[in-house]
Amino acid sequence: MTSTPEFTLVIACYNEERLLRDSVARIAAVLDSMRAGYEIVFVDDSSRDSTVSIIRDILERHPAWTLIAHPKNQGRGSAVADGIRAARAPIVGYIDIDLSTSPWYLPRLIAEVRDGADIATAMRVYKLRPRTLFRWVLSKGYRFIMRLALGCDLQDTETGCKVFNRERVLPVLDRIREMHWFWDTEIMARSYVAGYRIAEIPTIFIREGSFTTVHVVRDTLDYLGNLVKFRAELRAMRRR
Repeated sequence: MTSTPEFTLVIACYNEERLLRDSVARIAAVLDSMRAGYEIVFVDDSSRDSTVSIIRDILERHPAWTLIAHPKNQGRGSAVADGIRAARAPIVGYIDIDLSTSPWYLPRLIAEVRDGADIATAMRVYKLRPRTLFRWVLSKGYRFIMRLALGCDLQDTETGCKVFNRERVLPVLDRIREMHWFWDTEIMARSYVAGYRIAEIPTIFIREGSFTTVHVVRDTLDYLGNLVKFRAELRAMRRR
């Protein structure tokens, strides 16, 4: 329990009682198969359901894992960032708890960082179905606008599965301003401009069911507003 793990996985939670137990079991099965020390840091962003109770029950069986509980909702980016800062391992990552990106990709991403990448991401390749077509179109639109506006040659900044060299990413975290959905774009764009080595690994993305915490119209408008503001800052960074 006191030894330093090789890998820390951050799981950001907000009203996840429906998915939590099964998803954590699937994640643990993958990480156990690696035969390397790991820990899980749960960050609950002020859930209103039984998420925290479920996490505490899980922690009774895994006392080396930890919980950070936000007293009020701060946003997904803030939850992930707090987990990264609390991590004890030199390699840290996070994965969306719905597991639309399979946890079986985590060992590959960890290996990329172990071999020298600063960041390894699960670049989403959509298995097109009628219920995923809109999500695919939306994702393609985000990617096109991001690359056009920010000039970052990245395929998928928004993926919900990323692994970092913790020491390298901490200075980037301190400069991030947006703590909600735009957090993913900002951390990737700042890392790209800083010259970080980024490995984007193609992964099959399959959303089971229709549940999502994304509000399409509101979050799209918010994303575009943040993109415009961040574009000016990124240009200034490049000039410096």
